[in-house]
Amino acid sequence: MEAYAQVLTYAIPGFVILIIIESIAAKLLNLSVNRPMDTISSLSSGMTNTLKSLIGLSIVIVSYGYMESRIGLFDIQSTLWLYILTFIGLDFAGYWSHRFNHSINIMWNRHVIHHSSEEFNLSCALRQTISSFVGVYFFLYIPMALLGIPTKVIAIASPLHLFAQFWYHTRVINKMGFLEHIIVTPSHHRVHHAINDIYIDKNFSEIFIIWDKWFGTFQQELKEEPPVYGTLKQSNTWNPILINFMHVWQLTKDAWRTNNIMDKFKIWFMPTGWRPADVIEKYPIKIVEDVHERNKYETVDSSPMIAWSWFQLIIHNVLLFHLMNNIGTFDVNLITVYVIFLMVSIFSYTSLMDRHPIAVPAEVLKSVIGLLIMINLGGWFGLENIFSMSTIIVGIYLTISLLMTLYFFYYNKRQEIQRPLPQFSSKGE
Repeated sequence: MEAYAQVLTYAIPGFVILIIIESIAAKLLNLSVNRPMDTISSLSSGMTNTLKSLIGLSIVIVSYGYMESRIGLFDIQSTLWLYILTFIGLDFAGYWSHRFNHSINIMWNRHVIHHSSEEFNLSCALRQTISSFVGVYFFLYIPMALLGIPTKVIAIASPLHLFAQFWYHTRVINKMGFLEHIIVTPSHHRVHHAINDIYIDKNFSEIFIIWDKWFGTFQQELKEEPPVYGTLKQSNTWNPILINFMHVWQLTKDAWRTNNIMDKFKIWFMPTGWRPADVIEKYPIKIVEDVHERNKYETVDSSPMIAWSWFQLIIHNVLLFHLMNNIGTFDVNLITVYVIFLMVSIFSYTSLMDRHPIAVPAEVLKSVIGLLIMINLGGWFGLENIFSMSTIIVGIYLTISLLMTLYFFYYNKRQEIQRPLPQFSSKGE
């Protein structure tokens, strides 16, 4: 985990630099690809995924190492060709796990966060799940285990395979000539993120587009059908933690409400979006019907509110880097407490972005946790060893954060409520 944290300390700044470059390129091309609150929500989602990874909050049914040691048929030495073979194997497994996530009701909850942004940009690539607690796709790695690909090779290739999927989440790159026939390009992935009828559940490939062409799920981007992004059931929140569990909560309610005993069980494994007939009748859900007339989720925000949200994002990234850089010196209890504090804090400020009432008690809880941490540790996770005023600065931040939350929710909200909510239509994008 320490090695993974160190890799992220280099990867995250790289992602941020590319997001800035994309924003500049979009302005030069006269494209609108970023909205402040949407981008903050996406980057906050990336933080929650990193925090989950740092505490290893997942259950592995069968580990790859176990499979490789039991069923491996060959003893392959580490060579360049081995890494290439591993990369292809990971991509094959990635295609099918991705397709299963789109196809099965309960599995969609693992992936919905990634599609929840109604924009398509590099920041939305960082919307990664925190709700996949159980590793259920171990069987997809059996072919690599049979070949005897070493666990250490998988450990090296997996992050590279994941990071290589970042760059094509953009609208500033058009079609890429002959590469369109080989790799996943921005054009291919724009199709995948679109909710237009012709684009739904297409282009599941992660690096090599050949899998979609072989297995019948390929769709090229059409000039006459501009992609519209998001999900058919809009999330209508900036809070990435809520988005992660919205779908499973809906499934749980539907399973409880239906009178059909069989439906209580099969709802989890039916195709994504399936609901019992009696529940559909009594508890209808609003679904986007005409994607080109769909209004994007938006909140009425003042410039100070937007600036404060950016400030919160920056502060939490600084704290995240402090955690990652010191993870080797913290025991599991300290890491867990730090992660809980940051998760509650992200929940608070993204709820405030929604102007949801839960933002206030969440901020109070954050303040209490922060105060207890400083009392019990005599400072902020050893930060006072770097500069002596750190404990006072963190205390001042917690106080200001609570006061600003109260201000923006109770006072600034009343001022803004008179302003008309902007409507962003998908038409013409």
